[in-house]
Amino acid sequence: MKTFRSSLAALALCLVAGDLLAPASHRADGRVLSEGKAGQQSGLTRVEGWPQFRGPGATGVAADNPRLPDTWSTTSNVKWKTPIPGHGWSSPIAWGDRIFVTAVVPADAVEAPVKGLYFGGERPAPSVEHRWMVYAIDFETGRIVWEREAHRAIPAAPRHLKNTYASETPVTDGQRLYVRFGNVGLFAYDFTGKPLWTLRTDPMPTTNGWGTASSPVLHQGRLYVVNDNEAMSYLSAIDAETGKIIWRTERREKTNWSTPHIWRHTDRTEIVTTGKGLVRSYDLTGKELWQLGPMSSIVIPTPFSKFDLLYLSSGYVGDPVRPVYAIKPGASGDISLAKGETRNASIAWSLPQGGSYNPSPIIYGDIYYTLFDRGFLTAHDARTGKEIYTKVRLDPAAGAFTASPWAYNGKLFAMSEDGTTYVIQAGPEFKVIGQNVLDEFTMASPAIHRDSLIIRTASSVYRMVSRP
Repeated sequence: MKTFRSSLAALALCLVAGDLLAPASHRADGRVLSEGKAGQQSGLTRVEGWPQFRGPGATGVAADNPRLPDTWSTTSNVKWKTPIPGHGWSSPIAWGDRIFVTAVVPADAVEAPVKGLYFGGERPAPSVEHRWMVYAIDFETGRIVWEREAHRAIPAAPRHLKNTYASETPVTDGQRLYVRFGNVGLFAYDFTGKPLWTLRTDPMPTTNGWGTASSPVLHQGRLYVVNDNEAMSYLSAIDAETGKIIWRTERREKTNWSTPHIWRHTDRTEIVTTGKGLVRSYDLTGKELWQLGPMSSIVIPTPFSKFDLLYLSSGYVGDPVRPVYAIKPGASGDISLAKGETRNASIAWSLPQGGSYNPSPIIYGDIYYTLFDRGFLTAHDARTGKEIYTKVRLDPAAGAFTASPWAYNGKLFAMSEDGTTYVIQAGPEFKVIGQNVLDEFTMASPAIHRDSLIIRTASSVYRMVSRP
């Protein structure tokens, strides 16, 4: 079992990423209105982009916009393609006229990752120097406007073959860019690339040396970082302007790749952390509010909220426990279900074996969709958990799926590791209505910005449009 877990677990280590903003109001032009800018409550301000993993609220859903593409290839509907030096599975983010990505550039060639599920993916720390890089790309032209070296060293930690040393997605408030590189540290830049502050992190051991991937989240001028590892796990709050640690709360959970979620509801604001075997929620001072178990022994999907409910899931393929939970506001203490229960005073509904391993789920319209790693899709009523359709396969020829799905214009999109995106009709009837082929390995979840889809592959970043 240990070997089985070690080989499968890192299939999606590079997928987890940050949750920045609470669910926001979408404009018809694809922009978003949300409270706060640069960490301050200043009424309604315009969020000019896709500032975190899965966009505002970490939902993966963009406002309907007829200019957004639903077909593309390596030669059609490509506005530009920009090669990115190095390796990284962090997702691209966007704000205004800038797209940001991170990567780590080795001094020598490294072993290429292998698609799918397999044994023996662990790799020791390399012996050659690496450069931890941040790239700012011009939205209109695809030109790299600036690049910054955050760190240069021989990596101190091993990793899984399918993970990278740049798997955490950056986050931005529109004035500053915040970049986390797991066992290296947290870095802040302004939009011209000027370094503002650095908060170094001591390298910590992870399960079987698989590496790190949990991204920072941002709320009202504070960054929240979960560092779950095999030695000393903790949740910390960091001043976004100065990089100073405000508080740190120790955690009992071990290695974890899921990013926390800032859940704002009518009662309060919570920092929700999904971890190995257990979910914990904290208030903004780091005090624990409630906990919930069980979860899988390996947790990757990002929590999110909608319909005044919090959605949590985990689905490690080697575990019998692969749950989905829909949580009501106002929970306290241990809210775990008793044996045989599927709901209680704090849990609106649950599925004991409905969670995916790598991809985060998505709600589009009133439906909660789960994309599974082997290319199956399920649909449930987001408010009640009632099954709408059971597992259906996107394509018998489809390979593994690591990137999280996204949605707009009445369609769901699911991109395989082969670089093939399946276009699925949204709604109660399952139907695949298209395929878009890039024919290049990819595990990063895309960004949606203005009239464009931003896709990261192993070698490049693409800007896809409906009419180039």
